[in-house]
Amino acid sequence: MQKVERIGVSLDKMLLSSFDKIIARQGYQSRSEAVRDLIRQQLSREKLTNPKVNAYAVVSIVYNHHSTKLMQKLTSLQHSHLLQTISSIHIHLAKDECMEVIVLRGRIGELNHLGEKLISLKGVKQGEINLVYPKP
Repeated sequence: MQKVERIGVSLDKMLLSSFDKIIARQGYQSRSEAVRDLIRQQLSREKLTNPKVNAYAVVSIVYNHHSTKLMQKLTSLQHSHLLQTISSIHIHLAKDECMEVIVLRGRIGELNHLGEKLISLKGVKQGEINLVYPKP
């Protein structure tokens, strides 16, 4: 087990009250656990600014499945990046709309580049790249 160090933090009463409401709503058992999560999130955000760091990405795109050759282009891009593509899931949203969720791993710069390629394909209506650095 890792050694734990205790620290003290001084906060304005209104700030602490607002924080307590948030952590209660989110189900934290203690302020300490909530503060630890905030620190982990910030450390992770910091790592995600370095394009050479290895991380994971979830690329979500929504598109009309009738778009010309879009499905083939999506599949081709994933197959040409087999070392980065971990998995994908195809979801039928409506009669003509689908969502593709693609999980990637690799260097952040490469993940962003591939994610942007997927999102910019003709026929994609909306897309988003979410990066995750799992070990802050």
